[in-house]
Parts: sequence; C-alpha cells; structure tokens
Amino acid sequence: MRSHRKRAEFQPDELSLVLARYDLGAIHSIEPQLKGSRRSPKVIIKSDRGRFLLKRRVGGCEQVVRVGYSHRVQQYLAERYFPLPFLMPLRGGEETLLVLNGHIYEMFQFVPGVAYDRSPEATCDAGRTLGFFHVLLRDFTSGWEPPRRGYHDSPYVRSNLQGVPAAIGNNDSVAGRESELLGTVSALYELYEISAERVNEAGYEQWASQIVHADWHPGNMLFTPDKVAAVIDYDSLRLLPSATDVANGALQFSIIGGPTDPRAWPAELAEDRLRSFLQGYEQEIALQPEQLRVLHWLMIEALIAEAVMPIAATGSFGRIEGFRFLQMICRKARWLQHNGERLVAVLQT
Repeated sequence: MRSHRKRAEFQPDELSLVLARYDLGAIHSIEPQLKGSRRSPKVIIKSDRGRFLLKRRVGGCEQVVRVGYSHRVQQYLAERYFPLPFLMPLRGGEETLLVLNGHIYEMFQFVPGVAYDRSPEATCDAGRTLGFFHVLLRDFTSGWEPPRRGYHDSPYVRSNLQGVPAAIGNNDSVAGRESELLGTVSALYELYEISAERVNEAGYEQWASQIVHADWHPGNMLFTPDKVAAVIDYDSLRLLPSATDVANGALQFSIIGGPTDPRAWPAELAEDRLRSFLQGYEQEIALQPEQLRVLHWLMIEALIAEAVMPIAATGSFGRIEGFRFLQMICRKARWLQHNGERLVAVLQT
C-alpha cells in the first residue's frame, strides 16, 4: 500500500486575508475539520454570528467555472427549501465565490447533524431527498453545462480496469497470485460489459437527462437522526439520466461492509435498506419500469467504477489494499448479477 498524502492546511496570514472578506462578526475560535479530501483544507469557525465552515480548493479557470455553477445550483435549491448548508456571501455583496492567489474559497453556514445510522427511517428519507433533488432540478438551466460522462458504459472505466494489474502487481499481497489478479480483473471487465449492454438494451440513449448529484452516499449527508438535515457535497454534478443517481444511491445505502479486511465482507446487499431507499425515492417521483428492470445492472456498473478508478491510480482503495478490495467487489457484483431479477420482482410488488 502506498503512503498517504499529507493533509493540506491553512496558513495564519491566509486565513486573516480570507476572513476579512466575510462579515462574520467577532471570531471566537477556528478549528480544523479533518474530514473529506486531504487536498482541500477546511476549518470550523465560531463567531458572534454562529458557526461556519470554510473550505479551500485549487483554482484555475475551469475549476472556477465548475464551482460557480455548483454555487448557482445550491442557491437555486436553497430558494426551494432543499436541505443544504447555505453559502455565505462576500462582504457587501451577493457573490459567494472568492478567488485569491490561485485558490477558491467557499464559506458555508455550519449544519449540525449526526452520521447515517442505517435505520429504515433515515434510509427512506435519503431516498426521498434524492427524489426531491431530482424534482427541483428537472427544469434547471444555466449558461454552462456540467459533464455528461458518468459511470455507465464508460471508456474511462474500461481503461482503468486495464490499468489495475500494473498499479497493484508489485504489492506483496499479489506475489505468487498474479494469475488470480488477472482473473479477477477479467471477471470485473466482463461483468461491466454485460451490465452496460443490458442497460443500453433497455433504451438508455432515449432516457431524459437532467442535473444529477452523481455522488449520493451517506458520507455526503447529515441526519437528525431519522431525517436528512443537509446534503453537503455538490462537486460531482452531471447531466445524466436520473436513474444513474438512483442506482448509485441504492447501492451506497444498501452495501454491507465490515472490518478492515474486505475478505470478511459479505457479498449480499441489505435488501431491507434497498427497499426503504427506493420507497422513499418514489414518494417524490416514480421510477420508469424500463429503468427499474435494469437498476441492478446500473448498480453493478457503479460498484465497479467506484472501485477501479482509485485503485488504478494509487494501488489501493483508501487504506485498503487494492487486490483484496477488488476481490470483494467481484463477489458483490456477482451477487447482484445472480439476484437482480429477484430484487426487481420484489421492488415491483
């Protein structure tokens, strides 16, 4: 496993310069927030006017455009009472995007909440909130379009699968098991191809596209505990069929993990949570029958895509060694392949 990048930090003079651009009142304390990307430092600020979260990200013209678009989407949602942290404007204006010295800064009102507890109520509300998100953004338009590429039928996913053996082939866990690694990658490639083909046969190209979140998982939400208090990440917005969001969300809220070693993780999904999530979604918007029939195939694509991209880049998935993680992903993908029709039948009743 490779060493991990050191977490980026704010410098004192940098914080002074940035905070002077916001009207927060007297500052009482500033504490680092050690969650999320190591490349984007965050601090929690306590002041006369409440608690706030300041985030820094790398700048660049393209990134400024993307973040500006994300802010417009968030403001649009906030005006329609969607649960999210409010963006704080700069002093004396309405602009929320601060660009200084090659960095982008965002200031949010801090939203208290708890982590996802896997309860039926919280799972159902996570699905309902995704449906609300889709309903609100169905007709959203802007002068700039987000990417249309996603995890479905993606050449990028395929190229990452092909790059996995080179990325992790020198790891100690692979020594003497090179043929097993190649067999696992080959099986995942075949499962991805079959899944993409099934979704395309269901008419994917004719499905309407709209703004989707593209990263709907428990880590991007705060709960109260049985309701969604806030959705907190809008970095992955895409223009895709809403079913891609539903499939990824259903996967993320029903997947079963375990201890650090993924060899001990079960292959099956939590079917009760899968049903709760989809039942919640359909409180806001009904899934089309042709999309529901292939939802498990989309889930397989999402499962494989999320695993292979970081592993091809770093040789690991977070702190988990890549080969063992891919073996677990292969077991889960095969379980979905073999149980998908039964799951669909249950969901349709």
